[in-house]
Amino acid sequence: MSNIIDCLSSGSKISSKRVVTAIATILLVVCTISELYFKYSVSINTFNSIMYVIVGGLGMTASEKFSKKEEK
Repeated sequence: MSNIIDCLSSGSKISSKRVVTAIATILLVVCTISELYFKYSVSINTFNSIMYVIVGGLGMTASEKFSKKEEK
Protein backbone atom coordinates (compact mmCIF):
# COMPACT_ATOMS: atom_id res chain seq x y z
CA MET A 1 0.00 0.00 0.00
CA SER A 2 2.84 2.38 0.75
CA ASN A 3 4.26 1.79 -2.74
CA ILE A 4 1.00 2.99 -4.29
CA ILE A 5 0.97 6.08 -2.08
CA ASP A 6 4.60 6.77 -3.04
CA CYS A 7 3.71 6.56 -6.75
CA LEU A 8 0.79 8.96 -6.34
CA SER A 9 2.58 11.46 -4.13
CA SER A 10 4.70 14.43 -4.99
CA GLY A 11 6.87 15.10 -2.02
CA SER A 12 4.72 14.73 1.07
CA LYS A 13 1.31 15.35 -0.53
CA ILE A 14 -0.73 13.12 -2.81
CA SER A 15 -1.01 14.73 -6.26
CA SER A 16 -4.58 15.02 -7.55
CA LYS A 17 -3.32 14.95 -11.15
CA ARG A 18 -1.69 11.58 -10.57
CA VAL A 19 -4.78 10.18 -8.86
CA VAL A 20 -7.06 11.29 -11.71
CA THR A 21 -4.62 9.87 -14.28
CA ALA A 22 -4.43 6.54 -12.43
CA ILE A 23 -8.23 6.30 -12.21
CA ALA A 24 -8.57 7.15 -15.92
CA THR A 25 -5.97 4.49 -16.78
CA ILE A 26 -7.89 1.87 -14.81
CA LEU A 27 -11.10 2.94 -16.54
CA LEU A 28 -9.43 2.63 -19.95
CA VAL A 29 -8.22 -0.87 -19.11
CA VAL A 30 -11.73 -1.85 -18.00
CA CYS A 31 -13.19 -0.46 -21.25
CA THR A 32 -10.64 -2.36 -23.31
CA ILE A 33 -11.26 -5.64 -21.47
CA SER A 34 -15.03 -5.21 -21.82
CA GLU A 35 -14.62 -4.68 -25.57
CA LEU A 36 -12.37 -7.73 -25.99
CA TYR A 37 -13.95 -10.34 -23.77
CA PHE A 38 -17.52 -9.33 -22.95
CA LYS A 39 -18.59 -7.88 -26.31
CA TYR A 40 -19.72 -4.68 -24.61
CA SER A 41 -19.30 -1.81 -27.04
CA VAL A 42 -17.73 1.42 -25.77
CA SER A 43 -18.19 4.54 -27.86
CA ILE A 44 -15.04 5.67 -29.67
CA ASN A 45 -15.65 9.20 -28.37
CA THR A 46 -15.66 7.93 -24.79
CA PHE A 47 -12.49 5.95 -25.43
CA ASN A 48 -10.74 8.98 -26.97
CA SER A 49 -11.87 11.27 -24.14
CA ILE A 50 -10.39 8.94 -21.53
CA MET A 51 -7.15 8.81 -23.53
CA TYR A 52 -6.99 12.62 -23.65
CA VAL A 53 -7.40 12.79 -19.87
CA ILE A 54 -4.55 10.31 -19.43
CA VAL A 55 -2.23 12.08 -21.87
CA GLY A 56 -3.01 15.46 -20.32
CA GLY A 57 -2.47 14.19 -16.80
CA LEU A 58 0.83 12.56 -17.68
CA GLY A 59 1.94 15.68 -19.55
CA MET A 60 1.16 17.99 -16.63
CA THR A 61 2.82 15.66 -14.14
CA ALA A 62 5.96 15.41 -16.30
CA SER A 63 6.09 19.17 -16.85
CA GLU A 64 6.24 19.73 -13.08
CA LYS A 65 9.58 17.94 -13.01
CA PHE A 66 11.10 20.35 -15.53
CA SER A 67 9.64 23.61 -14.26
CA LYS A 68 11.54 25.95 -11.97
CA LYS A 69 10.57 25.76 -8.35
CA GLU A 70 10.23 28.90 -6.29
CA GLU A 71 12.58 29.07 -3.36
CA LYS A 72 11.22 30.32 -0.07
